[in-house]
Amino acid sequence: MKKLFLITLTAIVLASCSTVTKDAMETSPIDKKTIDLVIDKLMEKHGSDFEFRVTRGVNQTASLWRESDGTAADFENFCMQRFIADAKELDLVFDRLANNFEYLYGYLGRISFEFNRQIHEDRGPIHPIDQIFGAYSPGAHVQQDFYANKLAFIITLNFPNYSLKEKNTLGKDWTNRQWGYARLGDMYTARIPAKILQENSKVYSEGRLYISEYNIFADQLRNNDGQKLFPDGMKLLSHWNIRDEIKSNYDYDNGLEKQEMLYNVMLRIIGQDIPKQVINNPAYQWNPLTNQLMQDGKEVAAEPEGTIRYEHLLGNFNAMQKLDPYYPTLDTYIKRRFESSMEIPLEEVESLFREYAASPLIREAGKLISQRLGRKLRPFDLWYNGFVGRAGISEDQLDKITKSKYPTAEAMNKDLPRILKALGYDSKTAEFIASKVEVDAARGSGHAMRASMRDMTSHLRTRVAADGMDYKGYNIAVHEFGHNVEQTISLHMVDNHFINGIPNTAFTEALAFMFQKRDLELLGIKQSDPMMEHLDVLDIFWDNYEMMGVSLVDMKVWEWLYANPNANAEELKAAVISIAKDIWNEYYADVFGEKDVPLLAIYSHMIQSPLYLMNYPYGRLIMYQLEDYIADKNFAEETLRIFSIGSITPQHWMQKAVGSQISNEPIFNAVEKALKVVK
Repeated sequence: MKKLFLITLTAIVLASCSTVTKDAMETSPIDKKTIDLVIDKLMEKHGSDFEFRVTRGVNQTASLWRESDGTAADFENFCMQRFIADAKELDLVFDRLANNFEYLYGYLGRISFEFNRQIHEDRGPIHPIDQIFGAYSPGAHVQQDFYANKLAFIITLNFPNYSLKEKNTLGKDWTNRQWGYARLGDMYTARIPAKILQENSKVYSEGRLYISEYNIFADQLRNNDGQKLFPDGMKLLSHWNIRDEIKSNYDYDNGLEKQEMLYNVMLRIIGQDIPKQVINNPAYQWNPLTNQLMQDGKEVAAEPEGTIRYEHLLGNFNAMQKLDPYYPTLDTYIKRRFESSMEIPLEEVESLFREYAASPLIREAGKLISQRLGRKLRPFDLWYNGFVGRAGISEDQLDKITKSKYPTAEAMNKDLPRILKALGYDSKTAEFIASKVEVDAARGSGHAMRASMRDMTSHLRTRVAADGMDYKGYNIAVHEFGHNVEQTISLHMVDNHFINGIPNTAFTEALAFMFQKRDLELLGIKQSDPMMEHLDVLDIFWDNYEMMGVSLVDMKVWEWLYANPNANAEELKAAVISIAKDIWNEYYADVFGEKDVPLLAIYSHMIQSPLYLMNYPYGRLIMYQLEDYIADKNFAEETLRIFSIGSITPQHWMQKAVGSQISNEPIFNAVEKALKVVK
């Protein structure tokens, strides 16, 4: 191994070397004099080659040391005894930590997974005891325990934490093992009390439960003539299934009226004047256009939901805000989400999204869609799916195919090896990856759950009705299977445990979209339209336009929350709606011909998964660049290579994967060509 981590690094690293913050000094018995003394003694003992590691390690450890950990003398003794100068010993410690952490967090992850099965899977009614288990965090006390037994301090002393700027500057020369060292150094940068972690988990679980049961019974919706437009038994989870039902109705003669009805359902949810009685309850008939509520042929008083949706959003903010004081530099959830989790600055993400949403190409695409529809655009045409040909097969026909092929979740589970072989994976690889995935019937819209250790499987969840998996469920399942494939490759085929995974969730979304794009191919349905390549580009382009908007709303809402930390749910509701209208007016009103539309606030992710939405449009941009790069290469071979790169920063990952950085330019160029030929 190179001695990069054992010698003095470049001036840029030393210049930005961590120091103890004022806040940390106020809570720590270790003063600057003690820190300087310990650094001098370690340098005298080990030599100047260790200047960076000693300086960074002592400062990191001091910033997290508390009175309960010992006196200044105890701190000095610990550093002198526990600093590891020998490269072989450091390697040994790294390997032991990799092994033990994989098993520790692997089994803790499994416990959490089992505790949430009843909530996540379609296993009958949820009992209050299930909610208690779902909200419990088995690992909440691990951090506290490892500070108490000093294991955390051994890591902070010997494995430097690097800023994002440092990783992007230095990482191009790092080996996989050196990246593992850096990722280990990311583990202990804050010291959060177990009680706060447990509370955070509870709030998060409550938000997910609220969304997972937010079903609208479409067969109970009525128009102004009292007519039912949707088939018996149709139940739509907000927002996913409502959105997908809007998409599917471009294929029907009466689709426009159904789309208008569902659009008004969305507006009622956003405005929270939706009657409580119709949420997850088939006992009432409801006209979402007039908000009239009926039961047994008689009009009844509607009780508006009020602010419950925004109370959950506010609860997430309050929970995240409680973590802020424990992070010396990443002292807001926004900073942690972008600079730490995503490792892309918010400003860079926002600039990319705004450039995309403002593109003249969007305006040209909107005119094309209007021409194809033969009418002016409506706000719900954000979900126009007319660029998807489905090989001339209606969704009803596709439903029959998927329900016959996948009557149960187990039927899809058995078909996973075939799906992988159809994508070009050899038999051995296909069987291996499939053996590491389990398919479950989801209570919600569907998701993929990563395996927390190599000895366990990842899980694919999608909705499976009593009569089988419809096309929407299948389409979601293929998307989620893409996640599972990434999860398996990036867990089992990376160099070491500490770089398992991908840079951020946008990268797993990329492979999920690549799989989803091939859903018909995996059913054995061939696309014969020579225009399909161009139509695919326009479909991705238009989909991403929608996602850019909802992501910008999500980001602006969190900025508003930090600017108004004492806001109540009613004030937050007003702010969300106002922000959604502002983004709409700036980037969408000119395309759709209507101002002050709050539709961009409908996404359930805002409630259950704080600041997650930007991963979708970012993931699609990555997907497009990956698709463009592998167009003349073997899909299976390239995905195996690319997704085994591991969890390095996005900048370095993209360079290794495709030789360029994330940009709007590749898709803009393709769209410009497509618009010239598609009519």
